[in-house]
Order: sequence, then C-alpha cells, then structure tokens
Amino acid sequence: MLKLFSKYRLVLRFIFVFIGSYFALSSLYSGFLILYDTSEPTPDILTQLVARQSGSLMESFGYEVDVVMHYTGLSMKLMVEDYFLAGIVEGCNSASVIILFSSFILAFFSKPLPTIMYLFAGSVIIYAINIIRIVILAIGIYEYPKYADFLHTIFFPLAIYGTVFILWIIWVRTYSRWKRK
Repeated sequence: MLKLFSKYRLVLRFIFVFIGSYFALSSLYSGFLILYDTSEPTPDILTQLVARQSGSLMESFGYEVDVVMHYTGLSMKLMVEDYFLAGIVEGCNSASVIILFSSFILAFFSKPLPTIMYLFAGSVIIYAINIIRIVILAIGIYEYPKYADFLHTIFFPLAIYGTVFILWIIWVRTYSRWKRK
C-alpha cells in the first residue's frame, strides 16, 4: 500500500490540493455571499460591479445603456434603449470560474512569487474576458436576436472556459519547465 502511495504521490498531491483549495476558496466565497446578504434582496457587490462595467463598456461602443436592479433584486438588468437584453446574476460575475482556475494553479504550485503573480494575472484576465463576453452577448442579442440562444449556450461558456483552459496550458508548460531545471 505504501508503495502505491509513493508511486502515485504526485497525482494524489494534485487531487488533494485541487479539492482542498477548491473547497477552501468556495467556502470563502460562500461566506462572502452570506456576509453580504442584506435585509433587502440585492445582488452581491461583485455582480453589481460586473454589470455596471459591462454597461460602461457597451456605452463606449455608442449604445444607450441602462443597468438597473431587477425588481426581484436577484439580478441586474442590462438594457439598451429600454430593451431588456440580459439579466446578470451571481453566476455571471466570474468568481466561481476564478476559483476553479486558482485551484488548478495551486495544485501545480511551484515557486511562490511566480505562482502568486500568475494567479493574480490569470484572475484579472478571466475577469476582463468575462466582461467582454457579457458585452458581446448583449450586443449580439440586440443586433442579432435570432442568435441569442447560440450566443448564450455555446459562445458564452466557450469564451470563459476556453480562456481558463488556455491559461492552464500555459501554466502547466511553464511549471513543467521549472521542474526540469
């Protein structure tokens, strides 16, 4: 049994660090959501920020945008010229994707400074790509409403998870070079 643990030590380390860091980061995020919970139903501050930044980016493309809280208080409405385009909910703020990304990077933890720098840079890239994908989705729905389903079910996930996958590949290649030296 000890021989098996020794043989698969790196695989087991990866699994335990990945699951442990995912659980820890998800718990911290859940704690943040619980602490943010107010007497009035409102989206968390990160979701509100993502919605407002998406609206600002759309405005820079010349669209007349309003970002308002949905009457239920559980999402932010992204509207162009009084036309409701998208409801931005907690799942749209990229936090869970950044947690997934970070858990993978931590599972391949190497040198502290490069790992922390890559975590920070990757999280910023994922956050920015998320805002860009919301804007592309909203503009796509506004300009080409018949493609709304395709944009939301295919393009939307592909953009964010494709970015995460590419960042993972870059990290693994970089990490493996450090291990060879």
